[in-house]
Amino acid sequence: MNKDDCIVITGAGGFIAGALTRYYKEKGFNKIRAVDIKPLDQWYQTVEGVENFPGCDLKIKENCYKVCEGAVEIYQLAADMGGMGFIEHNKALCMLSVLINTHMLMAARDVGRVERFFYSSSACAYNTQLQNEAAVTALKEEDAYPAMAEDGYGWEKLFSERMCRHFTEDYGLETRVARFHNVYGPYGTWDGGREKAPAAICRKVIAAKDGGSGEIEIWGDGEQTRSFMYIDDCLHGIDMITHSDVREPLNLGSAELVSINHLVDLAEQVAGLKLKRNYKLDAPKGVRGRNSDNTKIKKLLGWEPGIPLAEGLAKTYAWIEQQHFDRKAGKRTVS
Repeated sequence: MNKDDCIVITGAGGFIAGALTRYYKEKGFNKIRAVDIKPLDQWYQTVEGVENFPGCDLKIKENCYKVCEGAVEIYQLAADMGGMGFIEHNKALCMLSVLINTHMLMAARDVGRVERFFYSSSACAYNTQLQNEAAVTALKEEDAYPAMAEDGYGWEKLFSERMCRHFTEDYGLETRVARFHNVYGPYGTWDGGREKAPAAICRKVIAAKDGGSGEIEIWGDGEQTRSFMYIDDCLHGIDMITHSDVREPLNLGSAELVSINHLVDLAEQVAGLKLKRNYKLDAPKGVRGRNSDNTKIKKLLGWEPGIPLAEGLAKTYAWIEQQHFDRKAGKRTVS
């Protein structure tokens, strides 16, 4: 790409797309269009020298055509989503993101010279029947079929993957798809119901330490397993996948499988304390186990996410701790 080519990043008021905006700006791209439905003062981070489109609802078709005008690359990360607590209780809301993805694909097809269209899918697109054990076999890309995705959010992701595939086949639009596996890091949701496990655990440990309760509530029995990818690995992976020749969906996640109990162990180590664990067995907890098989991305791109969870969690903890104390002091924080 030319450094003056237009890059459109949707969902830029959120965690991953906001970080992606900064990533491309720091790489020297001069014409970045950042789009989000939230007002600008609610964005997780803003980047100087970027053309911002706040308050822009991409479920409305006309808005998609407006923001895609002149674009050479489009990164479609806008979605109504959150952690498992949000996903399990807002299935219809998650499904409505199909309007954003469909309208963005139509706009990318029609506006002129879009060379790449990146779509952020999710490991929730995988067959849930393969994720019933904590000692799970890592999920390969072909395990999405036969389809039995996470209800609501996962089905929307899988459907939109198919839309990308068919827009490539029928219209020649070069689409790229990554299936994200639990991305975490600073400048992300850490409170309010949409946060994911690493942020939620850090927040709970910080609150327990600050308040002196000596206790932490854990959703489920703590033995459920996941892999968690630090944001810097995610950004590098998006860049590599978008500019590769790989048209099929690729896993983008760490292969470091851990239990939620071990995630709590790591947060406690950062905090320098041990807490009594209270298990909320009726809380939303998703599938029993999920991990990323990185065989294909290593074969095709010669790389896989590699930042250790302990390293990334320490950075995330430090940022959330600052947010916690800023909020107590009455300062504006990201939530």
